[in-house]
Amino acid sequence: MQKILIANRGEIALRIIRTCREMGIETIAVYSEADKDMPYVKEATKAVCIGEPPVNKSYLQAEKILAIAKSEKVDAIHPGYGFLSENAAFARQTKNEGILFIGPDPNTIELMGDKIASRQTMEKAGVPVVPGSSSGIRTVEEALNLAEKIGYPVMLKASGGGGGIGMIRCENEQALVKSFESTKSRAKAYFGSDEVFIEKYIADARHIEVQIFGDSYGNIVHLFERDCSIQRRHQKVIEESPSPFLSASVREKMYNTAIKAAKAVNYSNAGTIEFIVDEDENFYFLEMNTRLQVEHPVTEMVTGLDLVKWQILVARGESLPLLQDEIQSTGHSIEFRLYAEDSVRFLPSPGKITTLNWNQFDGVRIDSGYEEGGTVTPFYDPMIAKCIFYGSTRKDAIRSAEMFFKNIQIEGIKTNAPLFSTILENEDFRNGIYTTNFLTKQLVK
Repeated sequence: MQKILIANRGEIALRIIRTCREMGIETIAVYSEADKDMPYVKEATKAVCIGEPPVNKSYLQAEKILAIAKSEKVDAIHPGYGFLSENAAFARQTKNEGILFIGPDPNTIELMGDKIASRQTMEKAGVPVVPGSSSGIRTVEEALNLAEKIGYPVMLKASGGGGGIGMIRCENEQALVKSFESTKSRAKAYFGSDEVFIEKYIADARHIEVQIFGDSYGNIVHLFERDCSIQRRHQKVIEESPSPFLSASVREKMYNTAIKAAKAVNYSNAGTIEFIVDEDENFYFLEMNTRLQVEHPVTEMVTGLDLVKWQILVARGESLPLLQDEIQSTGHSIEFRLYAEDSVRFLPSPGKITTLNWNQFDGVRIDSGYEEGGTVTPFYDPMIAKCIFYGSTRKDAIRSAEMFFKNIQIEGIKTNAPLFSTILENEDFRNGIYTTNFLTKQLVK
């Protein structure tokens, strides 16, 4: 493999470029007019403008990206995460053009992208799923009947997508009736299908995911877990590994279940099995993410492995570099997603970064797509950086994070760094006692 096109932007594009450079692989970056001065554009072997700033005129332009890939005679396309990374049609088109897609098979992406189909697949494989519907719900009467059987509160979810946009919590019949049609409309607008389903809402839950990796020879391994429970509006804010919550026996059972889930779809390349875990450590399958995750550096820090390198090796037909018993997790890592954001109102705060001084030291990894003088535009996700901390113990990692956020210097824009300092001072967080409701209940409204 001599040349890879990166169908993404910002910090993940830089992350992929770094590994490609170490492997002696040339990189072709694509950029919108708004991103022409971004660091990743300068760092790539070559960069090609893809269009105007809006994503539907740039980073979601599959045909343009494929045309550039063919013109540049690349061997493969790496989609990063977001944008086209879980677009089965794009993966299929890439494959049909004789270009490697660095990710799973398009059929797997398609199957796991349908939340109802993925749920049915996991049920058949014997993977525990959250009580709820195993098919689409067409009418509000049908929804009310099912909700009465499984008990309130329930989550009303779009079959075609997840995250805060694709789900709403309903506490009672009135809320379900009120939300049913609006959720269907939102699902249609964002995911192209108005199909919805219902799951039991698990109160005081943990959101824990297992990193898995497969190759084309049927080998599948796990790379341990990440606790992603600290969230705001169903969006992850902090991730860490190992989870401070799981017992050793449940942790091992979760790993085995994740492997079973991956084998059920003959998974290849990087993926994540996400679980919801109740207060008694009963865990249930939520979804499979068929791509590299934003929080993958947490796993890299505790394993010492380069997951992007693994992705490239597997995509070009090699077997997994290590067997399960050769993969070790050592120490503790925590990632904080630093956003250009008003941390009181939780609204994006775009603008020019006039001062940017990370005050970096040992045990700190910064994955950022910006540099001093750069501008966070309103067109894309406002994440400035992923700030990852490593220590021999969780206390050591927290201590590094505290020191970092006390000394970080960012001017010109607002960030959510003050929120992180507040979280780090919270005794429940310091003791690893938190759930997906942590921010809402304790720190913000």
